[in-house]
Amino acid sequence: MSIFDSIAAPALEHFVDLRVEVGVPKVFGSGPRGLHRVVPITGGEAIGHGWRARVLPGGSDFQLIASDTFSELDARYGLETDAGDLVYVQNRAIRSAPPEVMAKLLHGEPVDAGQVYFRCNPRFETASPALQWINERMFVGAGVRHPAEVLMRFFALV
Repeated sequence: MSIFDSIAAPALEHFVDLRVEVGVPKVFGSGPRGLHRVVPITGGEAIGHGWRARVLPGGSDFQLIASDTFSELDARYGLETDAGDLVYVQNRAIRSAPPEVMAKLLHGEPVDAGQVYFRCNPRFETASPALQWINERMFVGAGVRHPAEVLMRFFALV
């Protein structure tokens, strides 16, 4: 018996599905770490267990295209629940795919989601008493990028 046997592996509990609408990326050019892009977040919706929210326009996804197969993403945006509660979201993600698939993604073309590794680590902050618990949990997720939207499923680590 190991001293580590008493540590349980985290389980996943579904938290929310999101559809995030995005605009045309602004390309800022290449730096020493890669190509920088900022993608505006224009709207969308979130559907959780017993709650719904809209994705507020005005957020952005800050992207670093590090190579022809790998990108680092840092999206920041807000949600407003049907109850009027505000939630700040920061979602860090990585996306990798074969070069020809990644090139299509960067040009806004549809791709087979099964060819893209898209995993994320969202963090939520809110002053809402009803959702206070999300300030104190870790979340993970997976996503799919379409030409005008990103679909994601987020899970709480329990």
